[in-house]
Amino acid sequence: MGEVVNLNRVRKDRAKAEARATAAANRASHGRSRAERTRAEAERARAERNLDGSKLED
Repeated sequence: MGEVVNLNRVRKDRAKAEARATAAANRASHGRSRAERTRAEAERARAERNLDGSKLED
């Protein structure tokens, strides 16, 4: 027989885990200097251009 689980506790734990993940992503994106943000944006744009340039035409 399985273990008894409090569904409210599971729901709250899942919400807390999602909030922690969102907070970590926000810390990573907002806790950087202007130079780091512009470099990351430039890298993202370069990767996007590279991907667009590599697409085959139908």
